[in-house]
Amino acid sequence: MNEGKLSFRPVAQAFRPEESAFSCACTKQIPRANTALGMTFFASFPKPVQFQVIFFHALLLFLGVLSGAASAFSANSVSSALNLFPVSSLQTEKPEWCKPLPRPEYKSLQRVLPDDPWFEVYKVAPGVFAIYEPHQAEETISYLIVGNKQAVLFDTGMGISDIHKVTTKLTSRPVVVLNSHTHDDHVGGNWQFTFVYGMDTDFTRKNAKGSREDAQAEIAPDQLCGELPKGFNPKTYATKPWRISHFIHDGFTVNLGGRKLEVLSTPGHTPDSIALLDRANGLLFTGDTYYPAPIWLFRPETDLDAYVNSVKRLAALAPELKLVLGAHNIPVAEPSVLPRLVNAIQAVRSGQGTVKAGGEGKAIHSLDGFDFLLAAAKKEKN
Repeated sequence: MNEGKLSFRPVAQAFRPEESAFSCACTKQIPRANTALGMTFFASFPKPVQFQVIFFHALLLFLGVLSGAASAFSANSVSSALNLFPVSSLQTEKPEWCKPLPRPEYKSLQRVLPDDPWFEVYKVAPGVFAIYEPHQAEETISYLIVGNKQAVLFDTGMGISDIHKVTTKLTSRPVVVLNSHTHDDHVGGNWQFTFVYGMDTDFTRKNAKGSREDAQAEIAPDQLCGELPKGFNPKTYATKPWRISHFIHDGFTVNLGGRKLEVLSTPGHTPDSIALLDRANGLLFTGDTYYPAPIWLFRPETDLDAYVNSVKRLAALAPELKLVLGAHNIPVAEPSVLPRLVNAIQAVRSGQGTVKAGGEGKAIHSLDGFDFLLAAAKKEKN
């Protein structure tokens, strides 16, 4: 196997959890809207409207006093006037996907950097940090994997907040980026890093040019839970271009110093999908080949035959694994999930399981606790 020999200059940092005995029992924080006026009628309005409503309310009462007809401005009259600003049209509904948060599985994980307003960071194994984005519907999870000499950042998330800053708080080791694949929700912070390794595919090269359309769709109102980070500009938000510093292939190995990561090509979800295997520690990072939510297999770049072959390859590793770490929703799963995943996708392709609409041109196929979002057959579209 080829080894990636990285020789970067470390950057000194004040706080490095991989070197300390820091332990935190903090639980996941639920994002909440600010209501500066407390439990009042006016607190139900968004902040930009609160002043207008209060001023209008006060003006009505003041005019009533001046005219000597304050009684004319009864509670009903004021209420009718305030109907010019109906609460139902001004309040933002909490998206359905957001309502079950926080996910209970996170209670058993050790949280670090609890003050970050966008990311939630959990130590899921020695030298392994899950960097979770719970305020956006993808619920993307990136992983910082730290060795004695250097570290790998497996995916860089949405690019909505500063993941580079987070990594510098977690380790002083030089960091190289590897992407589980190059969909926009996994490469948003690539541009912040000097060393980005990429699979040698046309799909990877195309996506490295960046994009705006997919990124803008990720910040639609129904895709957000809580507030965006301070300083974030939704109007200019896009996946920024990045430079691929080195092309890699199946079997490529990165030596982090006391820890080696093997690249496993797992095409199917995309042509450039990979998994990372930390064989010595029994850890498998699966990217979007497996995660505990509807697995997206409907886009034009998806190859279902390749996907089945890839999950078979990963399932064969199950006996030597301790943890499976996916790229969305929840960071840890038992290795026994992989053989079940093979059985489920094969059964679904043979017509078994239940099917329901999954949006325009898509259908959700469910079997044995797994959900697959596939392109709808013609009869499913009607």
